[in-house]
Amino acid sequence: MLMASTVFTKRLVGYSIFTLACCVGAQASASLEDTIKAEIQAAKDDFHKVKHQVNDEARQIEAKDHMFKNPTEMAEGHFWDATDLSPELSKHVADQAHLHLMTQKKFPSAQDCSVCHPFHFEGWAASGHAYAQVSPIFNAMQGTFIERTGGTNGDFCIRCHTPVGMTLNEPLFTANENRAPISREGVTCVVCHRLDEEYGRVSGRFPMKEGPIYDEMYGPLGNEVIKEVIARYYVSPSPDVNPGAEQIHKGTEKVSVFQKPVFCGMCHDVNSQNGFRLETAYTQFLNSPAAEKGQTCQDCHMSKTPGQPLSGYHHGPVAEIGGQPTPNQRLTDHSFHGPDYSIIHAGVYPHSVEGPAIAPFPEWFNFDYAAGWGSAKFELEKAGSTDFPQFWRDRKLRIRARIFIDNQIKRMETFNVGRLQLLRRGYQFRSFELTQNNDEGIEFDLTIQNGTDGHAVPTGFDAERVVFVQVTVTDKEGTVVFQSGDRDPNGDLRDDLSRYVHNGEVPYDEFLMSLQSDFLALNLRGGQRPEILTVDYSGTPQPFIRPNTASSLLVGHPPDTRKAVNSLPPNGSRTGTYKVRQDQLTGKGPYMVNIKFISQMMPVHLVWDVSGVGFDYGLSAKQIGERLVGGALTLWEHNIVLDAPTAHIDLRPTEEEIVTTDKDPYAQNRWYTYIQSLLHRK
Repeated sequence: MLMASTVFTKRLVGYSIFTLACCVGAQASASLEDTIKAEIQAAKDDFHKVKHQVNDEARQIEAKDHMFKNPTEMAEGHFWDATDLSPELSKHVADQAHLHLMTQKKFPSAQDCSVCHPFHFEGWAASGHAYAQVSPIFNAMQGTFIERTGGTNGDFCIRCHTPVGMTLNEPLFTANENRAPISREGVTCVVCHRLDEEYGRVSGRFPMKEGPIYDEMYGPLGNEVIKEVIARYYVSPSPDVNPGAEQIHKGTEKVSVFQKPVFCGMCHDVNSQNGFRLETAYTQFLNSPAAEKGQTCQDCHMSKTPGQPLSGYHHGPVAEIGGQPTPNQRLTDHSFHGPDYSIIHAGVYPHSVEGPAIAPFPEWFNFDYAAGWGSAKFELEKAGSTDFPQFWRDRKLRIRARIFIDNQIKRMETFNVGRLQLLRRGYQFRSFELTQNNDEGIEFDLTIQNGTDGHAVPTGFDAERVVFVQVTVTDKEGTVVFQSGDRDPNGDLRDDLSRYVHNGEVPYDEFLMSLQSDFLALNLRGGQRPEILTVDYSGTPQPFIRPNTASSLLVGHPPDTRKAVNSLPPNGSRTGTYKVRQDQLTGKGPYMVNIKFISQMMPVHLVWDVSGVGFDYGLSAKQIGERLVGGALTLWEHNIVLDAPTAHIDLRPTEEEIVTTDKDPYAQNRWYTYIQSLLHRK
């Protein structure tokens, strides 16, 4: 499992040189030890050289047009031995090379942008925008919508998740390895920075200006700095100017919409074909206290501290040209922290310049880093008895991949600190009120609150966001006498959509305090039932998106579907009452209440609902479900001893508690240290 592998690799983090003495088997020869040690150190030196000199080495290993003449030349450019490529992989490399060559003339990739904009790239690379298309759950959802509607759903979902891919007329549903590399980047740089006007709430349907990297970009800053760069530095703003020099865009046009909330509203307010309000984040913001104060989406989600508009923005060089930083300006953080987290291989996510230089996209999924491939212990003790895939038979390549993977995991740990801080700001305990504590039973009220004033929490695709309170009451010996917010054997909560609850195998959780909204569909007999996806099942031979039987414009909503919103409004709160019956008590007090506020990306029952079309990367529904549950974050946890008949406890967190975590992810993250060095240059 992915989570298990993360735990394994964390034991390796922090060694400047792998300590071999503790892992050398009794039969391992000293010469083999020395060889592996030297290979590891050489690979580390090479890797860190790239990380610290991004505008030199990173440019050398980056994909270039001239590297894509044939698979052999591409393989040599990426340090692969083309003779080791199978015919299938060789064809894949050739196809990807052709795709990159064609798309680069229309849309520069984030890798192209990373050369001059390392700060922005590093934030974006692990963001929800970067994860939008490579998510195996989304890909299966897209396939399910296409299947259930006979294709008439069209690009409604996927046009937001890979705008470049849809502009390139890629298939509506296919494995991600078949897409162009820039299409896998999801909401990549050009999706925003090739927009030159405001389109309003268009549910993600807007044009991007096509053109190579030389063409103008658009953003919140003017053209002065780029003019100075072109005048002062040896750069190439067009093919006929300084050929072979650093390629840059010839200009930057300031477009005011980049600093307005409506820019986010182009994607983050979604109406389906029948007028169903699928996502309303932007609408919620427009009616929020934050909007009344003149704050913007960007003030919270691109600021120094995630979710804290008062923290302001970073200031530093927007670009670095040939190792020289540009003058300091306002820097916006492109991390866009949110509820999503990766459940795919660390070789391909976060996005990186180095990953494609080590292995082609599909080969990463064959690299078993959970088993320790490339580590000193594994290479000494187990490599000899392991049947490696053809591509990964070279030990030096495995060592190189291992060092890269370890750094990828550190990058995610760094990123996840911001995710935790953002979610803690939105989801908070307010108070605990003990109203009864005697031999006849226990009763208490637990109040939760939305600590922000910009929109509801959860927002966006709120019917698939799992945010809930888990309550466990134990006696003094640790025996559990009461539970709410626990899971069924599949990993789902015990609610209406649990298959175990539906089958009568586990009881319904009547005390569950969940913030997950519900999609409700109208039944033929007039009642409503919850559904997982917003596309109804159809019994006809040719299912399709059906026109409404009544005017949505006149009645204000679609006639057959609606959403029961359970989110907390801005600054809103909700109180749940919990009761432990007399027959549940053991008489062994004092009792203790453990409360947890938990956030999970998506529910496991969604995985089952979309599993009919299969999952990308060879993942099974079980693997995805386990990774979803394993990635859930406990935002807050309190243990309360019931040693009084009544009590009131204020649980509202301080700012220090919101931003403090039990991890220090920055200490060994050299890439992060390098980025910070740019921010503090004078």
